[in-house]
Amino acid sequence: MGKPIDLVQGTLDVLIMKSIAHDPLHGWAIAQRIHLFSNEVLQVQQGSLYPALHRLEEQGWIQSQWGESENNRRAKYYSLTKAGRKRLQQELDKWDRLSSAITLVLQKA
Repeated sequence: MGKPIDLVQGTLDVLIMKSIAHDPLHGWAIAQRIHLFSNEVLQVQQGSLYPALHRLEEQGWIQSQWGESENNRRAKYYSLTKAGRKRLQQELDKWDRLSSAITLVLQKA
């Protein structure tokens, strides 16, 4: 397996929102979920993750609440808002259209 790949901002936002769509997670758990679910190909650096979380929260797409982590440490847990669920679906629809178009070009070129 190759070296983990860093993510660009727009893609990271969608992956974060998708990661917390079902359960609230703290930052480290979000990064781990993305890494594990991508078969360890995608890697989210803290320097990208936390600014993205703050940006998404400022936009009203996610919300945070302090809680206790698995190892009994205080952690901020993030979850989707109603507006965030709507935005996630819009972004997933755009991703489907884009990836389908790219696949067509790659198959025909």
